Amino acid sequence: MTAQTETLSRIRILREVYQQDYHSAMADRVLDKLIDLERGKAQRELKEYREILDSFEQRHQMPSELFYERFQRGEIGDNADFFEWSAMYDIWQAVQERLAKLSGASLQ
Repeated sequence: MTAQTETLSRIRILREVYQQDYHSAMADRVLDKLIDLERGKAQRELKEYREILDSFEQRHQMPSELFYERFQRGEIGDNADFFEWSAMYDIWQAVQERLAKLSGASLQ
């Protein structure tokens, strides 16, 4: 069993217990703290990836959003730098989505 599977199993158990009208102030505090820690981690990651994207944008004189759209449509070459930029943009978007979920907010 992988660590991720074990964690999901523990979360599922806690969810089932809570659905049976159980409540624990301590568990609530721990979960709030965990979410805060994960939110902080995501914010740091977002800043780190944004700095990487800024570097690509300066080097290629193009915003990442425009680059990504054009790259996905095949309008830009297959330079190795472009594949790295695209991957960094994908990661940046995934971190944004994770942060939005952790913040209880939608991206839209």
